[in-house]
Amino acid sequence: MDEERRNSKQFMGKKVVTKSGKVFGEVNNLVFESKTGEILQLSLRNATSYCEGLDLEKTKQGEVLLPFSSVVAFGDFIVVAEEEIL
Repeated sequence: MDEERRNSKQFMGKKVVTKSGKVFGEVNNLVFESKTGEILQLSLRNATSYCEGLDLEKTKQGEVLLPFSSVVAFGDFIVVAEEEIL
């Protein structure tokens, strides 16, 4: 569990892109399942106009939410599978 918590910090501030290179924004926060600690969603700041045009779920503050299940890789960027989101 501690390993997963430490790793979750590695997502913060990372740029989110699709496999085809479209930029979505940057990770601002993570949404967790409180009982299990499982990451459910990524909350984005500085969402691009492309991302805003996809009619995705948003927080009360207007931040775009992406399902964590769409993440296919992370390193310098977080790569998401667009087909898992739409």
